[in-house]
Amino acid sequence: MTNLTTGIHDGISDAVYHADPCLPGNISLSSTELRRLTSSPARFRWCKDNPQPHKRVFEFGHAAHRLALGVGSDIVVCDYDSWRTKAAQTERDDARANGQTPLLPDEWAELQQMLHALRAHPVAAALLDPDRGGKPEQTLIWQDPTGPMCRARADWFPNLTGDGRPILTDYKTAADASNNAFARAAANYGYHQQAAWYLAGVRALTGIDRPAFVFVVQEKEPPYLVNVIELDETALRIGDAQNSAAVATYLQCVETRQWPGYGPDVQLVALPRWIETRFEEEYPNAASF
Repeated sequence: MTNLTTGIHDGISDAVYHADPCLPGNISLSSTELRRLTSSPARFRWCKDNPQPHKRVFEFGHAAHRLALGVGSDIVVCDYDSWRTKAAQTERDDARANGQTPLLPDEWAELQQMLHALRAHPVAAALLDPDRGGKPEQTLIWQDPTGPMCRARADWFPNLTGDGRPILTDYKTAADASNNAFARAAANYGYHQQAAWYLAGVRALTGIDRPAFVFVVQEKEPPYLVNVIELDETALRIGDAQNSAAVATYLQCVETRQWPGYGPDVQLVALPRWIETRFEEEYPNAASF
């Protein structure tokens, strides 16, 4: 087992990272785990105790990361039209068993077009260019001031030299890379918590006061548009607050040995405010009904 001390580590595999490669006897908290704690401590505890099964939906994203970043699981292109036949399924499963990512030829062709579009985007290409300095898939290990060990895995970590502001980069594929769609996705999936967590790690490990974190978001349909997005200060403040609350929840659960779900009582829930606003606009006389 790899036991990492605090610092910025190169060459740590996905398997080792996700196996929680911290000091013996410690659980280190990742951004994904914090978001589970924000949802419910019971979900966090269950996922810790039950390794997640393979999900086909993630393979395309893993392969896209492999091409965009130059590191990750090897890709195996299986010469079949689909995974329906027994032979195709056997080759696919063998690839997975060997730690490889199996793809069909049309998926591979699509990824090549995505890579071309990504490299044609001047800002995205520069952010992910090793010739400009930096390395992919760097593992950050630090200790939160309240005690827990913490970890993060940066898709791209810049060289910490010179007087410029270091920019961490996270590459994501999406159905819609527009600003509005990403804002909704950030709220739904906690990307603001992810950005705030990674920036906290950089500050803890380097002392740099204002590092930056940007998302390179690429659509999965032609013409494979790319959008480079940085969440604003308000989003990061919200992320920091949610992360701090999640860490406090974790410490409380460890102390009490209780990992609650949503609670035993009936919950009174209102519709989202935007639905109420739309209703008031469309039915101005509703109060008289």
